[in-house]
Amino acid sequence: SIEDHSMPHSSVVHDNNSFLKSSLKSYQWWLGIILVAIIAAMSILASKLDVATHMGLSALTLAIVFGIFIGNTFFPRVANHTAIGVDYAKNKLLRVGIVLYGFRITFQQIEGIGWAGIIIDILMISCTFILAYYIGTKLLRLDKQTTMLIGAGSSICGAAAIMAAEPVIKGQAHKVSVAVATVVVFGTIAMFLYPLIYPYLDISAEQYGMFAGSTIHEVAQVVAAGRSVSEDAANTAVIVKMIRVMMLAPFLIVLSTCIGKETHDTSHKSNSITIPWFAVLFIVASGINSLNIIPPHIVNYLIDIDSILLAMAMAALGLRTHIGAIHQAGVKPLILAAILFLFLCVGGFFINLAVLILF
Repeated sequence: SIEDHSMPHSSVVHDNNSFLKSSLKSYQWWLGIILVAIIAAMSILASKLDVATHMGLSALTLAIVFGIFIGNTFFPRVANHTAIGVDYAKNKLLRVGIVLYGFRITFQQIEGIGWAGIIIDILMISCTFILAYYIGTKLLRLDKQTTMLIGAGSSICGAAAIMAAEPVIKGQAHKVSVAVATVVVFGTIAMFLYPLIYPYLDISAEQYGMFAGSTIHEVAQVVAAGRSVSEDAANTAVIVKMIRVMMLAPFLIVLSTCIGKETHDTSHKSNSITIPWFAVLFIVASGINSLNIIPPHIVNYLIDIDSILLAMAMAALGLRTHIGAIHQAGVKPLILAAILFLFLCVGGFFINLAVLILF
């Protein structure tokens, strides 16, 4: 009968369509991944140039800058062909990158710096973020997403913290880019300012390292500010900074819990609190690294992979950022970041002094 012949025919057509759709998605995934990989490679190579090293520009910072430029020029023409891969890098690769970031840190670093460094970092993170939230939402009337992203970047580890907080906060691409821009601006200012004011602070090189590590935004900026004074200052600064980075995981868990409770209170529904799995695995990676069971060359290999993945995620974020959306954000995010910068410099200095006197 006609029906008997039409059924297999329609099934074949359906199978063919499914195959074509699957092939198209795979094609778009690969094109998107290749695009962000090229931008990431450009940023990593550019970050190794003398001018970038001197200015403390990390591969992550350069990746988002390149991404934004390409995203507002060339990318719109190929967006339909690359969207799946770009969004995969922005979401999935980011989380894997945050997990692997844990291999940069060991618990021994915490032991080496002592309680003073730990307490200073805890105080700086909590005070800076609480101040950011209050000023941003209450005084400047900024939206909570932008406020929390800027607060996370200023209080912990710059662009990496902003990217890690984004899945928890569920921030839009342009808000993440605005937050990253504030970190670049004020972190760069701090990197040049700190060595200039060091002779007038009447503190040792080690104390300066603690001050720089606990208050400057990006790891690359901390390294540059430390080396401008001495190698000892740089070593102390990096250790204190990496302890700050380690606190990213508990910070994200607390943040996720607070957001979950707020959602529950607002909706009056029994919403469960979501713990960001990548934050927990970040701590696990740090713990494994602390046991020294993985050969150093393997750890270095994992760190290199991590740098590539995070740069790809930043590039993807940049591609999805529209200049018009950043412009619409206005001057308020910069005002908030400037206030936090002043607190980090002035308040951070006195918090450092107070804790060092007590301990």
